[in-house]
Amino acid sequence: MTRLIASFSLLALLAACGADGEPTAPPAKPNVAVSGEVAVGVSGKL
Repeated sequence: MTRLIASFSLLALLAACGADGEPTAPPAKPNVAVSGEVAVGVSGKL
């Protein structure tokens, strides 16, 4: 029974791939700026 459910799930997933045609890139958003501050690391005293 588990194999049957897994098979139908895989079949549904594969059937949905490309159902609406070729994938297209989203339109570019001009004037987008990203700013901020990032810190990565480990600090401590021994």
